[in-house]
Amino acid sequence: MAKSLVIVESPAKARTIKKFLSNRYQVHASMGHVRDLPRSQFGVDIEKGFEPKYITIRGKGPVLQELRRLAKKAAKVYLASDPDREGEAIAWHLSEVLGINPGERCRIEFNEITKEAVQKALKNPRPIDFNRVNAQQARRILDRLVGYKLSPLLWQKVKKGLSAGRVQSVAVRLICDREREIAAFVPEEYWSLTALFEAEEGGATFRAKFYGTGEEKLPLKNEAETRGIMTELEGAAFSVVAVSRKERKKNPPRPFTTSSLQQEAARKLGFSVKKTMLLAQQLYEGLDLGKEGTVGLVTYIRTDSTRISELARQQARSYIERELGPQYWSGQKTAPARGGRVQDAHEAIRPTSVERTPETVRPYLKGDLYKLYQLIWERFIASQMAPAKYNTVTVDIRGGNYIFRATGSTLVFPGFLQVYDEAKENNQEEEEGLLPELVEGQELKLLDWEPKQHFTQPPPRYSEATLVKALEEKGIGRPSTYAPIVSTILQRGYVTMEERRFVPTELGFIVTDLLTEFFPEIIDVEFTANMESHLDSIEEGRLDWRQVVGDFYRPFAAELEVAREKMQVVTIEDEVTEEVCELCGRNLVVKTGRYGKFLACPGFPDCRFTKPILEGIGVKCPRCGGELVIRQGKKGRRRKFYGCSNYPACDFHLWDKPVDRKCPRCQSLLVEKGRGKKLFYQCSNEECGYRETPQESGGEGG
Repeated sequence: MAKSLVIVESPAKARTIKKFLSNRYQVHASMGHVRDLPRSQFGVDIEKGFEPKYITIRGKGPVLQELRRLAKKAAKVYLASDPDREGEAIAWHLSEVLGINPGERCRIEFNEITKEAVQKALKNPRPIDFNRVNAQQARRILDRLVGYKLSPLLWQKVKKGLSAGRVQSVAVRLICDREREIAAFVPEEYWSLTALFEAEEGGATFRAKFYGTGEEKLPLKNEAETRGIMTELEGAAFSVVAVSRKERKKNPPRPFTTSSLQQEAARKLGFSVKKTMLLAQQLYEGLDLGKEGTVGLVTYIRTDSTRISELARQQARSYIERELGPQYWSGQKTAPARGGRVQDAHEAIRPTSVERTPETVRPYLKGDLYKLYQLIWERFIASQMAPAKYNTVTVDIRGGNYIFRATGSTLVFPGFLQVYDEAKENNQEEEEGLLPELVEGQELKLLDWEPKQHFTQPPPRYSEATLVKALEEKGIGRPSTYAPIVSTILQRGYVTMEERRFVPTELGFIVTDLLTEFFPEIIDVEFTANMESHLDSIEEGRLDWRQVVGDFYRPFAAELEVAREKMQVVTIEDEVTEEVCELCGRNLVVKTGRYGKFLACPGFPDCRFTKPILEGIGVKCPRCGGELVIRQGKKGRRRKFYGCSNYPACDFHLWDKPVDRKCPRCQSLLVEKGRGKKLFYQCSNEECGYRETPQESGGEGG
């Protein structure tokens, strides 16, 4: 009896699905896309309505030959590529090369790789969705138009090997614009004034911050204003004029979308966007869980929806009520995300079974896989839990003509915090402590003043996580594109990473400025976001893909002609240094790669000598007295570290930034930990365990 053939994208996915099906099915992988536009030529016939020319991808010949052989013998062929535009396009290309009628019920899709989901999909095949296919074709052709028309122009006018991209160029512009904001930023001074009060003689003390007059908040602009208020209040009586008690709720976070997973994995686990997606793909495609066999642990990982199925919701309810108690169940459906272009075809990213707790799967998952699964599982469970509840109290204290305000809160019901404490954005959550029992009219004793100078801070450079967030909020790109965007702009040398933040290179500024001048729409955030909306409309069957591409191309072609004529040739001169090449004697020049600046011989390609630029940090090596410098990791570990300038004679190094201060306990160097308000110093000797805040060491900050 002939077997049915199921074609998926990856071998890992094929191995997982094989175990769910009887021997009446064969499961094979297409290894991703099998056809695409040619690399060596434009591949789009503009005169014939932007007709694409598809060819077999190099190296895919043997794969297609085997799939053709299997398809001819099969009783039925099911195309089971991923449930999105790219997956639909892959299914269509397979139907073309295998001679399958796309109008037949040949396409199956599932949101999770579990036995139940796969078997249900096989019972409900459908024809190929050409609206999805056309949305993918439109995106691919738009990217080809921009890439193959703009890149040669940049080679001619700026530098060989450059590229421009419809989405990547906008991402670089965001980074360049932010860098210019930082450079133009002028800090403004302001002050805070905190009063330390005693509620009763020998009783509890607490702090209250200067608010202003009773009617309005009064900012303190400088030390003179601050000291003036302190002088004015010398000998003043202080008393409580208002006490407000409320219950405050903190709602649980929504389950993960692709971008929120990338952001949270960066904040909590320190993962790059690329690493997060590689690990998530493994969790989705399936892992061996011992006696249970191979199973997909999470649902489809490319989604911008926070919706979950009713079945998953009820499974979460059962787990929460059983393990934590009925009071921890939210009883409400997850609120939909607001704004943006949310495609609701898929669920949010969640575990395929809540009963596969992190503890039960830990023996089968390696370190980082386990950490990411734990993050996804805890976030999903938390999203279905009740809000956390706080009792809050706000106390207004009058002294003279001024009001000081103290706030405190007490957690009375942890709710979702029992499982998951969401990473705090920029570490800016206000610190609130307990206050003593206070009543209106109660007199207070002023013990001390705590005046403090501050300066406004420039906007921070983008990290991978905050860039992804900005792209999502502005409607740029799709869940599947965030990781490739980050990789591409680094590889092209338009940006580098410093302290895990994007810094535009000179090349990045030059290309961005040229594109802004001659192709204002290509580089425009709103225009690019609108184009994403048009692609969504094609998928929904409301727009014709050829019309969308044509409306884009006509003004673009006109701008291209103007740029070819009027764009000036830009010469980027290498910075020549005093250091000499050890192989040929030429003076080394400064080059920029994806991991920052380095020294290279100008005789390339005849001479390929390179050398890292060692930036000193003003801290002496505790082993030999040399200077500690910033170095770049090798062999895949591209993270910066701090090593001795006398290497290889001295191999002392630290992964965390050293402080020019020794541990008072063991005399090892202290290193920086945390960031911003959560910065602290810790002994580099892990066995010591000493730590302190910058204030305790007499430094600035905090």
